[in-house]
Amino acid sequence: MAVRELHVDQITDAVARLVQEANFVLSEDVKLALAQARQREESAVGRAILEELVENYTIAETESVPMCQDTGAAVVFIEVGQDVHLVGGDLKEAINRGVAKGYTEGYLRKSMLDDPLRRKNTGDNTPAMIHIDLVPGDKVHIAVDCKGGGSENMSRLAMLKPSDGWEGVKKFVIDTVANAGPNACPPLIVGVGVGGTFDKVGYLAKRSLLRPVGQPSPDPEWAAREQELLTEINKLGVGPMGLGGRVTALAVHIETMGCHITALPVAVNIECHSHRHKHTVL
Repeated sequence: MAVRELHVDQITDAVARLVQEANFVLSEDVKLALAQARQREESAVGRAILEELVENYTIAETESVPMCQDTGAAVVFIEVGQDVHLVGGDLKEAINRGVAKGYTEGYLRKSMLDDPLRRKNTGDNTPAMIHIDLVPGDKVHIAVDCKGGGSENMSRLAMLKPSDGWEGVKKFVIDTVANAGPNACPPLIVGVGVGGTFDKVGYLAKRSLLRPVGQPSPDPEWAAREQELLTEINKLGVGPMGLGGRVTALAVHIETMGCHITALPVAVNIECHSHRHKHTVL
């Protein structure tokens, strides 16, 4: 079987480009979701805010400036085909070089610290949060999510009892969004992880945000639960930017996996309306 060689410098360049594109150009799925939200928002204030959000991302794209002053932590999901031979250096170092290059050349705000308590800014927005998976094939798929601090701070994780069941999961998700209120800059995309272990469930919630906004789960039962959660969240009345209205969330995405018989892990990773995600394949 032929093995394809790929120099890690190509990954560096791709990551550098993606972090800038993510901050300057809102993805088409989010644009469509915001347009649909404007149609169904009943609050005059809410509609005005949604119109301003559209104006904001239009200016950002036209002038190549960030759509938000918080340009996020770089979360990089990379799927490496098992028939790819990476050459030229360490993969994680290459990804971090790409983040540093993109944030520096794009004049994006550097928000990352070297230590959670000593709190010295690294000056180049590294380290990136890196997730690497080995998959079949000879391609490398890179997805970047530039995750803002406001929405990330409103995210939560719980280890529920199995007896809590779906109603327990549902209550935890809705309570998390309600407690976030305006602090996560709604309208939101709500990523939910259910299952796995303490470490895995947060990953599931964050990975769910890579799905095109509003694309339902391929599992019909979980797709119905996504819609149930979205309906209940939009009854909260938080509305665009927390000033009231029908549209508190644009979508709810749920990712699941099996778990231990004693456990029911749940994580909620909230994303703001500036949902900065970009993908490429090398």
